[in-house]
Amino acid sequence: MGSPFALQQAREEFAARAEVLRARLADPDFLANRGLGNEVGIYLFCYDPALELEARDLFAHLVRESEMGQLPCRLIERNLYDLIWSICEERRIDGAVARMEQRRGTQALIDQLRKTVSAEAVASAMAYEPHEPGDVVLVTGVGETYPLLRAHVLLDNIQHLFADVPLVVAYPGRYDGQSLCLFAGAAQRGLEDGNYYRAFNLV
Repeated sequence: MGSPFALQQAREEFAARAEVLRARLADPDFLANRGLGNEVGIYLFCYDPALELEARDLFAHLVRESEMGQLPCRLIERNLYDLIWSICEERRIDGAVARMEQRRGTQALIDQLRKTVSAEAVASAMAYEPHEPGDVVLVTGVGETYPLLRAHVLLDNIQHLFADVPLVVAYPGRYDGQSLCLFAGAAQRGLEDGNYYRAFNLV
């Protein structure tokens, strides 16, 4: 990542954002999806991709706090990488993934996997019932699954599944309310990741 000063700035900003996230997870209006003007409660928690390990630690800690009753919500994590791998195991193609990539290349593997591990299949794997008051779905693994799974395509496929509970997407990049820019941070411009208009920046 750029200069030590830039890294320190990014860490300070991340710490401040983490506190906002924790506060929102304890906010009754947020948990009840109030004040959205009939929009679906989809929020992006953006962070500098250089702080991926810190982000993973934060999310794991919040999930533990939820499980121990230290947060007034049930934080349900859905890691996209784990879901994709589970789908591969269910379809019994997990053993062929590495061989296919080695034999035909990464792009050919991605093209083949998209036929099986579609956004619709991942959305179906994310779904659960019943939704309970206080549930918050936390989506992680966005960066790990690019370019196989694009965030805006996934959101199009899951917004109707979680219309009654807040959905927080951990996003290693930036969102300006219209377009997603993956891996954008203090030291990198990032990659254009598509347009999506129905989400809110959490911070």
